[in-house]
Amino acid sequence: YYYLILYIKGSMINVGVSRKKKSIWSNTLVPQLTLQGGRINQMHNQFTKNLLLLEDVTIEDIKHYQEQCEVRISQPVRSHICPQCGSTTNKIHDYRFQVIKDIPFLNKPLRLYYRKRRYKCQHCHKRFYEQVNFVGRYQRMTRRLIEVVLERLRSNFSMSSIAKDFGLSTCTITRIFDYVSYKLTDLPEVLSVDEFKGTTDKGKYHCILVDPIKSKVLDILDHRYLDYLLKYFSRFKNRNKVKYVIIDMWQPYKSAIQQLFPNAQILIDRFHYVRNCIWALDKVRKNLVKSLPYAKSKFLKNCKRLLLSHPNKLSTEGKMRLANILMLDNKLRLAYILKEKFMDFVRSKNVSEARYKLKLWLQLVEEYKVSEFSYLSRTIRRWKQEILNSFSVPYSNGCVEGFNNKIKVLKRNAYGFRKFSRFRTRILHCCS
Repeated sequence: YYYLILYIKGSMINVGVSRKKKSIWSNTLVPQLTLQGGRINQMHNQFTKNLLLLEDVTIEDIKHYQEQCEVRISQPVRSHICPQCGSTTNKIHDYRFQVIKDIPFLNKPLRLYYRKRRYKCQHCHKRFYEQVNFVGRYQRMTRRLIEVVLERLRSNFSMSSIAKDFGLSTCTITRIFDYVSYKLTDLPEVLSVDEFKGTTDKGKYHCILVDPIKSKVLDILDHRYLDYLLKYFSRFKNRNKVKYVIIDMWQPYKSAIQQLFPNAQILIDRFHYVRNCIWALDKVRKNLVKSLPYAKSKFLKNCKRLLLSHPNKLSTEGKMRLANILMLDNKLRLAYILKEKFMDFVRSKNVSEARYKLKLWLQLVEEYKVSEFSYLSRTIRRWKQEILNSFSVPYSNGCVEGFNNKIKVLKRNAYGFRKFSRFRTRILHCCS
């Protein structure tokens, strides 16, 4: 057998030919393949265009380097409308090369070397470039690259890591992201308000507004003070439609809602007053650790989780350890009883049951006279009605705490944000 090797656009085809058919191959088959060469080249070009998803583009050459991939492209000649006089022309004036950045290909940056034409109007002699659908005017990046970058910015990755993945600079990623803007126009029927630590140029704490029903961040405020809250919420025209506002025990929130939301019912999120109860019990334990000898304090130091656990969920060994711990001090035993009674109040199924159990718990605090829980009882009395309102509806700030955790991850990956406006837009872009 003789082997004839054909090279068609970088592809090698081996064709086996016997000795008897050698003359037939050379006289008939080779001319047929030669005539079909143009069709094969067009087929390979079409496959390459389908791979790159570029419409109305002719691919002239593809080169692979260690740092990047280069594709030389052009567009077919067609008639264009003059932007000045509106007449049709297909007269070419000159050519220019333009380097366009595209989405990565084979894990390497892709650069399109576009040979673009300038047409000349034969009527008014206006020179203008041909129309391109994959890149905007005055742009050096394809539209799909900008879309992919904006979609990647919805994740928790930092801008520097995204720039490295797409072969761009951090300034380019920032410049693309600065075109994104969000503005809140209407308020939902159920509104959650909370704060988180921001450390930007606007201050230490920022306020977050969330729709708990749709689990969506609505807006980020640079301050949480009363004057700023009144100025911000006064611009909304549908404040009368807000029925429930879920907050923590921060007085400016309550004052702003009472002044601007006449039909809204204020709810205190359960997480915050349950956390205050846990802090009160843990403070009693810490004070006891400081007063006991080293041997007993070491045993008491590692029992925080045991004191906070529900007694019915403990094993037999855990219940025995808990009984030995509560025998160490009478104040700790009274604090543990107050904690369990308070958690029983939190598990109430309706408002009437919650009001009855809360009344008993407040009487018990006055009777036991544990200073840490006395401070908690004063806070509960001050926010009593708002706390009881939380038992009438199934809404809470649970999703807000999840968004706060996501914001912490976003801030840690970026090593902080200096500019508040960019920090706000990034949060809304990731969480809306």
